[in-house]
Amino acid sequence: MASRLSPNPIPVEKFSKHPNKYLFCISTTGFSFKACLFQDHFERRIIEAGQLVVASLLNRNMKSRLLLRDPKKATALFGEQDEETLQVCKGDTRNPKDLDPSLFEGVTHVICCTGTTAFPSKRWDGDNSPERVDWEGVRNLISALPQSVKRVVLVSSIGHYEPFGVLKYKKMAEDFLRNSGLPFTIIRPGRLTDGPYTSYDLNTLLKATAGQRRAVLLGRGDKLVGEASRLAVAEACIQALDIEFTEGKAYEINSVEGEGPGSDQQKWRELFKMLKPND
Repeated sequence: MASRLSPNPIPVEKFSKHPNKYLFCISTTGFSFKACLFQDHFERRIIEAGQLVVASLLNRNMKSRLLLRDPKKATALFGEQDEETLQVCKGDTRNPKDLDPSLFEGVTHVICCTGTTAFPSKRWDGDNSPERVDWEGVRNLISALPQSVKRVVLVSSIGHYEPFGVLKYKKMAEDFLRNSGLPFTIIRPGRLTDGPYTSYDLNTLLKATAGQRRAVLLGRGDKLVGEASRLAVAEACIQALDIEFTEGKAYEINSVEGEGPGSDQQKWRELFKMLKPND
């Protein structure tokens, strides 16, 4: 029976009562969710990219666990979900003490799409600077993950070869992940487009955001400079989890006019496979 998402944090000891393996997804800055975990089998306003990751995984009937600064946001974003489908607790990646080891029990995969604005704005209020969110928050997360994790997918940004401002901290986070010993894939989108999103239903999101720019361009070596649909970025993150040869690599992603791969895994495999290992 469906239950309304609790606005209160779920005690971490409760996680151990769920024997299924999960995928862990860190998603957004201050006003929405920070992390979520999803079953193994199977967010420039980064928030919507993370929202799409969660919506897409829920659409695939993946078990989800969200770690939010404000857990009440989950119901507004994703509606009423059974706790067996979507679990919500309270936490903040900027605070290492919030990343209790119990959060990661059974975790097999991680998607991290945290971020703040590239230039000073009101979104930096409340200690949400790039240094705190894009660097320290990601570092805290990676440091807390168990070595048993099978894959970490990190959403970063194009432009990391000439880092300045926010890109400096994104590159620091990338390098920390590379040196962590964890298996990883890095997704570097161009300027994010589409949104804002007000529905958690993926079909509604698709109709509202995709338009004619559904085709996907992938690159290596920081050569792409265009825009990227958040919908495509979210799907790339999910697809990379199960494509073995994306491990240890970084990919730039742009969106262009035309029909894209959608959620077809074989088409995504072909896109990733076309690229030469030059990063």
